[in-house]
Amino acid sequence: MAKRILGISAYYHDSAAAVVDDGVIVAAAQEERFSRKKHDPDFPAQAIQYCLDTANCKLTDLDAIIFYDKPLLKFERLLETYLANAPRGVKSFINAMPVWLKEKLYLKTVLRRALRELAGLDKKAKMPTLLFSEHHLSHAASAFFPSPYQDAAVLCLDGVGEWATSTAWQGQKNKLTPIWEINFPHSLGLLYSAFTYYTGFKVNSGEYKLMGLAPYGEPKYVDLILDHLIEVQADGSFALDMSYFNFATGLTMTSAKFHALFGGEPRDDKTEVSQKEMDLARSIQVVTEEIVLKIVNHLATLTPSKNLCLAGGVALNCVANGRILRESAFDHIWIQPAAGDAGGALGAALLVWHHYFEGERSQNATESSDDLMQGAYLGCEYTDEDIITFLEAEKALGRALPYHRYSSEHTNELLVDTASWIEAGNVIGWFQGRMEFGPRALGNRSIIGDARNQAMQATMNLKIKYRESFRPFAPIVLAEDINQYFKQDVSSPYMLLVADIKDDLRIATNDDLFGIDKLNQARSTLPAITHVDYSARLQTVHKQTNPKLHQLLSAFKQKTGTSVLINTSFNVRGEPPVCSPEDAIRCFLATEMDYLVMGNIMLRKTEQPQSAIDAAKAIEFEMD
Repeated sequence: MAKRILGISAYYHDSAAAVVDDGVIVAAAQEERFSRKKHDPDFPAQAIQYCLDTANCKLTDLDAIIFYDKPLLKFERLLETYLANAPRGVKSFINAMPVWLKEKLYLKTVLRRALRELAGLDKKAKMPTLLFSEHHLSHAASAFFPSPYQDAAVLCLDGVGEWATSTAWQGQKNKLTPIWEINFPHSLGLLYSAFTYYTGFKVNSGEYKLMGLAPYGEPKYVDLILDHLIEVQADGSFALDMSYFNFATGLTMTSAKFHALFGGEPRDDKTEVSQKEMDLARSIQVVTEEIVLKIVNHLATLTPSKNLCLAGGVALNCVANGRILRESAFDHIWIQPAAGDAGGALGAALLVWHHYFEGERSQNATESSDDLMQGAYLGCEYTDEDIITFLEAEKALGRALPYHRYSSEHTNELLVDTASWIEAGNVIGWFQGRMEFGPRALGNRSIIGDARNQAMQATMNLKIKYRESFRPFAPIVLAEDINQYFKQDVSSPYMLLVADIKDDLRIATNDDLFGIDKLNQARSTLPAITHVDYSARLQTVHKQTNPKLHQLLSAFKQKTGTSVLINTSFNVRGEPPVCSPEDAIRCFLATEMDYLVMGNIMLRKTEQPQSAIDAAKAIEFEMD
């Protein structure tokens, strides 16, 4: 008999839900996409309901429900840390306790109550078995079980779970066995987050900005970091000098001693990024990469496998991942696209199938990457009829939005037209198929443009995304054409690897420029996706997992000879990627996007009424 399992992550950040049916991933989604609250930590009621609807089952039809970590162990860590540092940290302790005493300490009861309310069940109704996994075990399961490998070393690096901050595992068929762990407060993820905080970005969401800023700087603080902040052994194990940090017991990440070491207080996020922040970003990026490489190469000596799987927040550092691919002792690597806490919901559900029910590994891999993630297209989708129903409802309310519908027989015509609009320098909102699971836009909730257009990076950053000008954009490329443009032969379907632009596409630049002055130089024949260090965070597009995007790239290639486009998430700064047609239309109207393509429905900005544009801008920027 089939076993259906619901995995949940919640109450810290990036709450999510996932349903697994006999080891097959049926659905997975983050609550933020439905609630429109970025990194929403609340109970994922809407995500759970979506997953159950997609699995065509009720809550009471499930065989098990699992939460992605163990709150009592986390509470133990909290108490022990405060007691060990008393009386330091009393303000942080007072702030933390009410939430724990009200909710988190009684999470089993809180979860059961929330689930009963969601399903409309009374207290006497029988509930599925409720289980709890350890945080890093959930990460490890999310990395190994959907991977293409029957055996692999598994590495999980993040801020902190219950106690563990770094763990290594051996994956063999349907089992995970621990190898070693490093415990709180010594954390590579929290070290990186400390620099995120100090350079003026938001912890738990701004780390990727720090990574994007790094190429503008020089690694002038590397020795200072290694001499004072962290002691690293030859095997990659490490220990932080906690006198420089405040995250264990305080309300901030860094201490006065940290600020004195680096010559001043943290940057106010309202001030401009300076060369100092760029140099700090480059320095901590270099340190992180070197530590990760040491850890990975030592792990290779502890396991017979030549395969490596990665999860945890640090696994989203695609620059470090690129170096692991090129320089480590492993032959193959696979990274969970939802590597952060949201992916813990999926990992926990898979863990129940394999460890609790002793289920075998699923064989539903795709030809493109041979993994079980289905391209990470695990979220909700909308038909043309759904989209038109919404547009017609708006019209009935006196808010008509002119649109064009291409018939299913003329889908190719729409793709050719879209390629032409892109070639002409237009920016396209692209809303297709199932929503992505994880932090990356992978071509179904995307904004796309011409990578050959030098002005496109500034246009998208300042007029579409309303975000910092230094932020690079990622390319999408036909999987079969990857080595025509990049120094990489391995596919990258989840935008988690950085590769260099090929030498024959590079353009000579002024090497005397520093910092942000490097930004406005064309560095290759694909200037809009070439970072200042000639790198790109690339996504390979596969016909098997995303046929429509593959067709669009093919149409663009036929028209221009180039099979590369810009791909960035369909949102503006401060909000999650769009989920529904309503979200997509509002974002399209509120920004300088030129066309919106949803399924076979197209909206042209020049045809939209100014009143609708003004109303959308008022809503969008009120949210921001």
